[in-house]
Amino acid sequence: MTADASTSLGFRLAGVTKSYGHHRIVYGLNLDVAAGEFVTMLGPSGSGKTTVLKIIAGFENPDCGEVFLGDRNMRSVPPERRNIGVVFQNYSLFPHMTVAANVGFPLRMRGVPKHQRTEAVRLALELVALPEYESRMPHQLSGGQQQRVAIARAIIFQPSLLLMDEPLGALDRRLRAEVQLEIKTLHERLGVTILYVTHDQDEALSMSDRIVVFNKGRIEQIGDPREVYRRPKTLFVADFLGDSLCVSATVIGHRARLGNSDVNVVLAQNRSPEGNVRLVWRSDQVSIGAPPAEVSQVGERVLVPAVVLTAAYSGAGVRLRVRLETGDVGIVAVDGASELSSGSRIGVILDLATATFLPVE
Repeated sequence: MTADASTSLGFRLAGVTKSYGHHRIVYGLNLDVAAGEFVTMLGPSGSGKTTVLKIIAGFENPDCGEVFLGDRNMRSVPPERRNIGVVFQNYSLFPHMTVAANVGFPLRMRGVPKHQRTEAVRLALELVALPEYESRMPHQLSGGQQQRVAIARAIIFQPSLLLMDEPLGALDRRLRAEVQLEIKTLHERLGVTILYVTHDQDEALSMSDRIVVFNKGRIEQIGDPREVYRRPKTLFVADFLGDSLCVSATVIGHRARLGNSDVNVVLAQNRSPEGNVRLVWRSDQVSIGAPPAEVSQVGERVLVPAVVLTAAYSGAGVRLRVRLETGDVGIVAVDGASELSSGSRIGVILDLATATFLPVE
């Protein structure tokens, strides 16, 4: 097996809809992924991510809509002829087969001669950092090693597309971080198109070229990790992807009412919406200071009285769950030297220039 990015293909979903009985799972999904991209579908459990993956693989048929791999419509193409590799959370290794037999199984089913399979298995295991493991049985491997074997089996036949469904969900935190880097390195070496399904925001942010935030069978937002994290387009994305502080406000013209106080919201972008809004900051965009007597403003910085509800040390810093005088509750990140605790009174400093203004639906 050799790394050959030319075998990779992009794919397109056009109006894909899927229901089970009277329960709609996916609503008219449209998605374009370019050849060689690493795209992650991120969303809560039950949001329809795995159903989309199964439709692309051919394990499920859509009620309507089309799936294209490259320029080819997959409607009448069975799963075994789509040249798509799939990696599941539970590894799905054959327990009675050696590592070599598991990895070489797709080639055996394709009628590849044994001497070619042997060399391809060796190369595939080298790619996943498991050389000389050919004779081991799955039960003799750790969870991380079993998942690497599953990945080697999925890439050995040079798939046009690699689908990964919560592949690290069964691993502990340290192993997840390790295998995340290995998958990213493998993608860079092979150039294979990857659609990765997860509900873990850290995985999505650290591994992806683009993130598709999925909720209740619909796409909430698509963009590169920084864009989706820093500029969420909906309250769901703001709440689901990372810690944030959201403040309710009513905007009229260039004035906003926060609780019982009015502040100016003239921004350089001149894009603040009218009416009821939520002002969103990521936890690291907010700073703290001495508690003020009331809400005050200097330029684009607003100082709001607040009380610490919970303080949690996280190694790199401290996460504070705070309640503002406005009644809003959210997360603020401060450095590890902070000695604040539950009940501490503070001032939360909000920079309107970095806020995302989202209309309340």
